[in-house]
Amino acid sequence: MASYLQIADDEKGHELDLFCIPRHYENDLDKVIIPHGLIMDRTERLARDIIQDMGGHHIVALCVLKGGYKFFADLLDYIKALNQNSDKSVPLTVDFIRVKSYCNDKSTNSVKVIGGDELSNLRGKNVLIVEDIVETGRTMQTLLSLLGECHPKMVKVVSLLVKRTPRSSGYRPDYIGFEVPDAFLVGYALDYNEYFRDLSHICILNDGAKEKYKVINHKERPLRCNGVQGESFVSPFD
Repeated sequence: MASYLQIADDEKGHELDLFCIPRHYENDLDKVIIPHGLIMDRTERLARDIIQDMGGHHIVALCVLKGGYKFFADLLDYIKALNQNSDKSVPLTVDFIRVKSYCNDKSTNSVKVIGGDELSNLRGKNVLIVEDIVETGRTMQTLLSLLGECHPKMVKVVSLLVKRTPRSSGYRPDYIGFEVPDAFLVGYALDYNEYFRDLSHICILNDGAKEKYKVINHKERPLRCNGVQGESFVSPFD
């Protein structure tokens, strides 16, 4: 069973004024729940665990965009450092896929995979899927099912966060950074309608920000939000 650092439901977190928070987000966050330094330390340990388990095999690291890109980059930096400074190393190549299942702070109960046509290249290979957060687990289960049709040799999943939620399907990744409360988290590339990816720490979004940055209906400007026609977004900074 994967080990992880548990953030308790009653975790008080840290006051925002103890950290460098972008000024344009200061009124949008309740607290810092995982500081950037702790993320990096935990990521370094995950890299070591992956090397120990998968070292010696060529690995295709598959980044789940967009939220996973920062964790992916930092994890690979640590793996690269271990490759250069230890007896056991991992030949590594990278690929990318985009998966969408959210509109505002709600799961849409449907999963859209972008880039799936290229997954056939993973046949017979050892694949490490790098994800930012697992909530219900249905998104990852859909991706794993899709990957299974391509017949990779092995698939492992590492997720920075796993959320404790009654909506969970019971799925658990092979490697977990943190188990977190059932709150909407942003920062370290986790977004709310594309905002907050530029925040270094992982924070809890407050209710006012959910309203401020939400996608709203505009009949005169129909766009798409996770494949749903008739949604658009008005920037709070306009």
